[in-house]
Amino acid sequence: MIPEQINWTHADHKQITHFQVRGIPAPQGSKTRMPNGAMVEGSSTTGRIKLRDWRSAVASDAAYEAADPFGHGPWDEPVLIHVRFSFPVAKIRAKLCKHLGSLPMSRKPDLDKLLRSTGDALVIGGLILRDELITAWVADKVEVPEGEFVGAVITICEYGL
Repeated sequence: MIPEQINWTHADHKQITHFQVRGIPAPQGSKTRMPNGAMVEGSSTTGRIKLRDWRSAVASDAAYEAADPFGHGPWDEPVLIHVRFSFPVAKIRAKLCKHLGSLPMSRKPDLDKLLRSTGDALVIGGLILRDELITAWVADKVEVPEGEFVGAVITICEYGL
């Protein structure tokens, strides 16, 4: 559900970039300072690999969208981003999900950490020139039945109320 304060619909905005990123969304957590002074993601080695893969997938798709001569191209103005993260359903909820369709996901990873990794990847991919241009997010995360799309559906549009 979209918050009432933003009152956002695609029809409200003239310029829109819309695309999908396939893969398992990965969070970007806090950084940890190593004994040698280097800063690394605070998660495990496996978590860092998942984050690298997710950011690479988002950046690659974002770069493709930025290069689209018929699309908006790189955004250099305030933007609103709508994103839906879709995850495979947990085994314990598979039967319910198969019956009802997608379900709200109330387990890890945290939504704010998913937004951090995805926003940074959009900048790395060149679709948004600077991350401070992201002035609003509308986001959710759901579990989907087996065989459904897993990843993120991202829509970027000019920000204006």
